[in-house]
Amino acid sequence: MSKKKKKRMKSGDFVLTILVLGLVVFGIIMVFSASYYSSISETGDPYAYLKDDIKWALLGAFVMLTAAMVDYHIYKRFAPALLLLSILLLGLLFTPLGETRNYATRWLGVGEFTLMPGEVAKICAIIFVSWFLSRDPKRIHSFLRGVLPLLILCGVYFGLVILQPNLSTAITICAIIIGIMFVAGLNIFYLISIGVLGAAGVALLVFTDEDGYRMKRITSFLDPFQDPLGSGWQVIQSLLALGSGGLFGVGLGKSIQKTLYLPEPQNDFIFSIIGEELGFLGCLLLIICYIVLIWRGFHIALNAPDLFGTLVAAGITIMLAVQVILNIAVVTSSMPPTGITLPFVSYGGNALLLFMGSFGILLNISRHSAT
Repeated sequence: MSKKKKKRMKSGDFVLTILVLGLVVFGIIMVFSASYYSSISETGDPYAYLKDDIKWALLGAFVMLTAAMVDYHIYKRFAPALLLLSILLLGLLFTPLGETRNYATRWLGVGEFTLMPGEVAKICAIIFVSWFLSRDPKRIHSFLRGVLPLLILCGVYFGLVILQPNLSTAITICAIIIGIMFVAGLNIFYLISIGVLGAAGVALLVFTDEDGYRMKRITSFLDPFQDPLGSGWQVIQSLLALGSGGLFGVGLGKSIQKTLYLPEPQNDFIFSIIGEELGFLGCLLLIICYIVLIWRGFHIALNAPDLFGTLVAAGITIMLAVQVILNIAVVTSSMPPTGITLPFVSYGGNALLLFMGSFGILLNISRHSAT
C-alpha cells in the first residue's frame, strides 16, 4: 500500500467533511431563525426547535463519525436483510404503530420516539441495489436477470410509499434506484423507456385521484394565485419571501414571512427564509456548496476501489442531488409541492440522521480510495 493511500485511509475527503459540517451548522442557525415565531406559537418556547435541532445534529455527528470509521464492505453482508427491514417498516405504517399527521401516515411512533420508514428505505435501497449489481456486473445488461428485478423493487417501494401518501419520497427512491442502475451501465434505451413509463404512471395517479388532492397540487403550482387563501397559500408566501430578499436580503433574523405567514418555515420551505434573510447571494452560495458536495461525491464514486463502493457512493450522491433539486424547485414554484426537505439544512431529525450517516459511509469509501 502506497504512502498516499495510507494517508487517505487516515483522513478521508477533507472538503466533503468541511462542507457537511458547515451545512449542518448553517442549518441550525437558519432553523432557529425560521422557527422562532412558530416555536413560540406552538410550544411557548422560542428555542424549542433550536434545542431539538442541536440534539439531532450532535447525534448525527456521532452517526457520521461511526459510519466513517466502519469499513463500508460490511454492508454487503446485511444488504438483503436491510431490504427486508425497510419493507417491513413501511408495512408497519398501516398498523396501529403508524402516526397520521396532516392527512399523511409517514411516521412510526413508540412513545416519544418517531421514525420515518421512507427515510430509512432510501439508504437501504442504495445498499441493496449496489450489492445486487456488484455481485454480477453483467446482469445490468440482462433485462430478466438485472433490469426487471430492480423495476419490481421500484414498484414495491413506490406502492408502499404512495399509500402513505407520499409521492415525493416514492419518486425519490425510484430515482435513486434507476440512477444507480444507470451508473452500473443500464442501456440508454431502457433508461428512456423507464422514464416515459414512470411519467405516465405519475400522470395516471394524478388524473385518477378520486379526492382530487394531487390535481389541486398541480393546479396550485401552475397558478398559485388561483386559490391564494387555500392550496396556493404556501407557495405564494414562499415567492413573497424570495422576492423580498432581493440581492443581499433583509438581514439574518429579520424575515417577515416567518412570522406565521409561511407555514412551518423551518421545514420544507426553509430555502424561502434563507432567500428573504440572506438574499440571492446567500441562496447562490448555498447552491454552490451543494454543487461542490455533489462533485466530491461523484469524485469519490469514480475513485472507489471496487464496484460496490462506486455504486454506493453514486447512490448517496444521487439522493442528495435529487432532494436539493426537488426542494428548490418547489420553493421557487418550478414544480408542484412535494414535501422534500433541504439536506442538512431543514429541520427534521430522521432526515438529518439519514444524510449525516450516509455521508459518513461516503467518507469511509473515500478513505479506501487511493486518489
